[in-house]
Amino acid sequence: MSGGNEANREFQEQLRMQELYAQRNADESDPYTYTDPEDGTVYDWDHEKKAWFPKITEDFLAAYQANYGFTQEGGSDSKSAAVSSSEPADPDSNKTPPEKQNPGRPTQTSNADPPEAPSKEIKQKGEKRKAEPGWFSIDEDKNTNVYVSGLPPDISTEEFAELMSKCGIVMRDPMTEEYKVKLYKDKEGNLKGDGLCCYLKKESVALAIRLIDESEVRGYRLHVEAARFELKGQYDATKKKKKSKDYKKRLQQQQKQLDWRPEKKGDNRMRHEKVVIIRNMFHPSDFEEDPLVLNEYREDLRVECEKFGVVKKVILFDRHPDGVASVAFKEPEEADACFQSFNGRWFGGRQLSVEFWDGKTDYQVEETTREREERLKGWSNFL
Repeated sequence: MSGGNEANREFQEQLRMQELYAQRNADESDPYTYTDPEDGTVYDWDHEKKAWFPKITEDFLAAYQANYGFTQEGGSDSKSAAVSSSEPADPDSNKTPPEKQNPGRPTQTSNADPPEAPSKEIKQKGEKRKAEPGWFSIDEDKNTNVYVSGLPPDISTEEFAELMSKCGIVMRDPMTEEYKVKLYKDKEGNLKGDGLCCYLKKESVALAIRLIDESEVRGYRLHVEAARFELKGQYDATKKKKKSKDYKKRLQQQQKQLDWRPEKKGDNRMRHEKVVIIRNMFHPSDFEEDPLVLNEYREDLRVECEKFGVVKKVILFDRHPDGVASVAFKEPEEADACFQSFNGRWFGGRQLSVEFWDGKTDYQVEETTREREERLKGWSNFL
C-alpha cells in the first residue's frame, strides 16, 4: 500500500504542475519552464517522459552539495561543474532528454559534456592509503637501542653481545636467530671502535648506561648512551627496501627469550637414541616348554633397567634367533647409562651385546607355517 500511495502522490503532483503550467502559459516566455510559487523551484518539461523535472542551476547544485555532496581528492571544481551543467536546454533540439529521476535529485542536461574521469590521485572509498616512502623516527619511550663507543679495535661480535647481555636480554633476529648487535666499520673494513646493541626491554638501556658506561675493557674506556637516530642526506626510494617484518614470529622469539625455564643442555638428539637393543639374552627354544617364562624375562629386564631411569616400554622378540630385546627410555642419557652397564654383561649364562636402535630395523620375526603346525601339535599333546 505504501508503494501505491507514493505513486498517487507523484501523480497528483504532476497534475498540479500541469494546472500551474496552463495558468501561466499565457505569461511565460518559455513554455517549457516554470517556477513553483511555493518553494521557488524551477522545473523543465521532459518531452519524452511527459513529466516535469527540477532544472539544474548553480543554486540547485550548491544546495544539493551542501546537503548530500562530498569533496573527493583531485576532483574537479564544483563551481565549474555547476556552470557547465547549468546551460539552458533548447526545447526544439532533437537531442536525447535527460534520464528520469526523482524530484529533488540533480540530472546532467543533454547538451553538457560529461565530466572527464578523475585522475589516479582519486582513491576509491574505503581504500587504505599507503604511507609515503621516507625517513622514520623512533619514539624515545620505545627506544631499546644503546650506542657504545670506545670499544677495543679487536673486539668480536660475540664478545660485544656477551658484554651487553650483562644488563638485559639482547634481541635476536627472528629469521637468523643471531643477536641484533652491530659493530661499525670504516670504508676499508676496519672496526671504528663503536657499535649498536638492541635490547628486548627498554629498562635495559638505563641499566647499561649505569653499569657499563665509563667501564674498561682491555684498557679501553667505554661510553654508553641511548642511541639517537639522525636523518642523514636525502631519502632515496630507489634503494633496496627492507623486508616486511614477521611480527608473529618476532613475538614468539621474544616469548622464548623471556621464558624462565632453562634450556636443555647438549645438542638435540634423535628420538631413536632413547632405545637400546640387547642381543643374546635368550634362545627361542627357552619359551617352547613354558611360555610363561617370557613374562619373567620381561619383568626381570624392566627391574634392572629402571635403575638407570624411567622405562617406557620393554619388548622381547621371542622368535628372533639372536634373542633380541628392546628397552625404550624417557631420555637419551638414560639409554647411555644402560648401554655402559649392560654391554658385555653376563645374564643367565649368556654374554649380552648392547647397541642403540637405528630407527629402521624391525626385529619382529613372523611365524612360518611349519612352526605354527608344530606349535599347535605340541599344544594338542599338552591338552
